[in-house]
Amino acid sequence: MDLNKYKNLLIQKLKNQLSKWFNSDEAISHSEVYDFLHSLHGSAGTLQLGGLHQLSGLLMNQISPEEDGAWEKASLQKFLKELINLIEEYDTFIEREAEKHTGRRLDETVPLIQIIDQDVSMLILLKEALEEVGWMTVVNTDSKKAVSQYFDLTPDCVIMDCNLPAVDGGSIFETIEQHSRQHFVPRIIVSLLNDGETRMKAYKLGADAFIEKPIDLEELIVRISHHLKRKNLLNQLTLVDPLTQLYNRKFLLDVYNRNLKDLKRHKHPFSIAILDLDHFKQMNAAFGHTFGEKILTAFASFLKEHTRSYDTIFRYGGDKFIILFENAYQVEVAEIVSRLLAKFSAIPFHHEEQISYVTFSAGIYTIHHDDITMDSAIMAAEQALRSAKTNGRARVENANNSKVELPKSKLFVSIIDDDPIIRTMLLRILNTMDFSKFDLNLAEFGDGVEFFHSNRLEEKGEHFLIIDGVMPVMDGIEVLQRVQKIKYSHNIHVLMLTGRKGEADIEKALALGADDYVTKPFSIKELQARIQRLIKRMK
Repeated sequence: MDLNKYKNLLIQKLKNQLSKWFNSDEAISHSEVYDFLHSLHGSAGTLQLGGLHQLSGLLMNQISPEEDGAWEKASLQKFLKELINLIEEYDTFIEREAEKHTGRRLDETVPLIQIIDQDVSMLILLKEALEEVGWMTVVNTDSKKAVSQYFDLTPDCVIMDCNLPAVDGGSIFETIEQHSRQHFVPRIIVSLLNDGETRMKAYKLGADAFIEKPIDLEELIVRISHHLKRKNLLNQLTLVDPLTQLYNRKFLLDVYNRNLKDLKRHKHPFSIAILDLDHFKQMNAAFGHTFGEKILTAFASFLKEHTRSYDTIFRYGGDKFIILFENAYQVEVAEIVSRLLAKFSAIPFHHEEQISYVTFSAGIYTIHHDDITMDSAIMAAEQALRSAKTNGRARVENANNSKVELPKSKLFVSIIDDDPIIRTMLLRILNTMDFSKFDLNLAEFGDGVEFFHSNRLEEKGEHFLIIDGVMPVMDGIEVLQRVQKIKYSHNIHVLMLTGRKGEADIEKALALGADDYVTKPFSIKELQARIQRLIKRMK
């Protein structure tokens, strides 16, 4: 992205603000100047204006936001003299700083590392160090939130402290170990103690590696690299999903192409059906991920038992499954899948003293021509699936009968930031990203009060919030506190932008349910990758 436009906008904004202060009779409070410098500090860093970023930070550290009273104009002009000179030298400054600037560039496909530790200073240190290597990280201080995020984001490696508290009476290690029996996820356990008993405890908990605190960052990076290579090798060798013992999506292309060749030779059409469990996310939230995995394995066994031997079943991802029906038309397949729905929805699932019944929605598409790619066929079936969800769930829809584009899931993305330049830039980034699976609704808000007055969270659908941590009207932490109280907060995902590296602020954000945080100044590419990755995990 060309940042020159936004750099010019920022400089113009600064000139306007300074002109307003020095050409009016209005009093200029200490807190107003602090907020001005704080906003400039974050924006200048993001826009790669290193000099403005450093100078605003130095000036900001010389004043207090809590100080009462107002500035005398002469004193303020003297205080900001160096900043004013730097703005006036903007053109040459841009050229000088452009040569100096370097920044890390993360891609949404890079490995995702999850770090779970109650020591916030440790989290901040590790997050910064690992992202400098080029990996993406998410961090957690709350064990319950960490378990939920582990299942939602499926990290490639987990770093955990040895003394994490229990979750719902059970160990977080037991929960992750139970899942890791089905999916290989390397676990590195860290501890302040290095005695034999502690090390043995770590390995009994399922550690693939043990590292003593304080952590040698170079050793940690080497160990993570080693385990990621092992994981990649295993992923390349297997064609079977470890949890359900069904074929995975890697094998789907081979089977699809084989059927496509058969269609070309013998004119035998074939069909695919995408099945998606209804309200699965809510069941996970209510009963736990272990119960959710029980349903997934039961559903997989049910499908194997009740489909034809020459049909192929795949776990496509999460709670979504694909059945490829050889030599079968949509009418026949619709009847088969409808019978599967009736039988499966009658099976009781027991959790403690409760009994639950689970349904699924399905979309079907029949391939009649050999020029239809697998991606096109799946997209058509997914459109029919979305129609089934929209029309009440627990039903089967046929894409071949559709004459118009079927509805998509709604995704409401809200930017809450008091800096109009950052908001404009984020809107442009989001408008260039691929949200083809969603009916996207973008909106920007200058503060939290404006956001809540809009009643935007009452809109039905998934919500993704990008919140500035520090705003003059309603602080980002206050926004999160109100979001936490909303009934359907499990449909709300949050990325916090913060210009503060204060441990207390980051700890509060994580405790209040932020899915991730980015410290200003941030890389545009990095932010884009984080947003893409988090939204990809949303249903």
